[in-house]
Amino acid sequence: MSGSSPFKMRLVHLDLKGAPPKVCYLSEIFPLFRALGANGILIEYEDMFPYEGHLRLLRAKHAYSPSEIKEILHLATLNELEVIPLVQTFGHMEFVLKHEALAHLREVARFPNTLNPHKEESLALVTAMIDQVMELHPGARWFHVGCDEVYYLGEGETSRQWLQQEPNSKAKLCLSHMEAVASHMRARYPTTTPLMWDDMLRDIPEDQLSGSRVPQLVEPVLWDYGADLDLHGKALLVEKYRKSGFSWLWAASAFKGATGVNQSLTPIEHHLRNHLQWLQVAGSVPADTLRGIILTGWQRYDHFSVLCELLPVGIPSLAVCLQALLHGDFAENVKARVENFLGISSLEELSFRSEGAGSFPGSDILALVTQVSLHLCSSVDSLLERDRYVTGWFSPYHRRRKLIHPVMIEHIQPQALSLLARWNALAGELEAALQRIFYPDTVEEWLEENVHPSLQRLQALLQDLGEAASPRQDSGQDP
Repeated sequence: MSGSSPFKMRLVHLDLKGAPPKVCYLSEIFPLFRALGANGILIEYEDMFPYEGHLRLLRAKHAYSPSEIKEILHLATLNELEVIPLVQTFGHMEFVLKHEALAHLREVARFPNTLNPHKEESLALVTAMIDQVMELHPGARWFHVGCDEVYYLGEGETSRQWLQQEPNSKAKLCLSHMEAVASHMRARYPTTTPLMWDDMLRDIPEDQLSGSRVPQLVEPVLWDYGADLDLHGKALLVEKYRKSGFSWLWAASAFKGATGVNQSLTPIEHHLRNHLQWLQVAGSVPADTLRGIILTGWQRYDHFSVLCELLPVGIPSLAVCLQALLHGDFAENVKARVENFLGISSLEELSFRSEGAGSFPGSDILALVTQVSLHLCSSVDSLLERDRYVTGWFSPYHRRRKLIHPVMIEHIQPQALSLLARWNALAGELEAALQRIFYPDTVEEWLEENVHPSLQRLQALLQDLGEAASPRQDSGQDP
């Protein structure tokens, strides 16, 4: 099934730190992943893993149960998708270090991003997390230990003192923790190879990398989600990693969640270009270099940020990207295949608006989210900020004083009521569609962020109209 793709492994990344799907939805989309050309999934559990014992506090309210994890793995096996778990072990530790009981393990006391690598308890914490996840993934051939964006490393008090001693450096500090985590994995699970995001390795000199044990222990994942990659720079980076002793490398692209922290619709063209560029990188390096590619689908930029594009919204982009990787390009015949897989007439954004925009699982959410994203805010803005009756006779000045010419109520109120009724009905449809796939907190968050503010502006206008229309003792309408 690999066609002409230089990437033998093509993994879809599920980022569960936001909008984690119910298992019933995974049962619907895993066959689609496989049909589109994926042969694996990278599951970033974050707080959705059912940690036990002293780690139980890490669980989210709707964390998967052990039986649900087993069901996910069973569904993956049925669809010939290899599962690679991901557990952050250095940076992006907010879901762990936000807890008061573990805050003493922060590198910088005020920030929950990064683990303090000097404390033995830090290593014990992440190895305990790894062990619990491995217990439910006994056959995993790879295990991703994260290690990207280790912000503020070296800025903690212990690190500052350590760095004053020769020949200590931030690079040495970084590599020593990576080595400790990877060594635990290799010793305890000899048939499982650790993967690691590569950004913290990029600026470390080749001799320092080769002088550590990290190249013998892990396979780095080179990630870049841009539409215009530095192809020559990537080839040089690959060469540096090979010379440093890494035997295999991976690439990581993005099919969603990489173009804006609060992005609601996926810009397919950007992500397609990203994948076509990665195909060029793969074609410019030795054939036995890249083991595979991870198509990341970020759901939050970090644990505390808002949601970006929901998984069903990103499915058309994923389909385009997987098929481009599989066929080595995105010619018209490949485009036609994607449209056929998804049951859509066109990949243009505007075609996603209609209710029949696709037959893939979650296509109803794509249609409704597209309508909300393209038209809700703009339609309310049009009424409140550009309608001549509202701006001329019921301005913020008038609204504060509850002043209005009675005839203007007849111009404004029917428009506002009609608009509110239309969007309330659509919001109800969207809520029902989201509830089928997501847990209540995700539904609440998405609607509160993307729908409610506009509806509340309409409701406030109607309330002010009602109060302004009420008879008053002092009925003088002079502003």
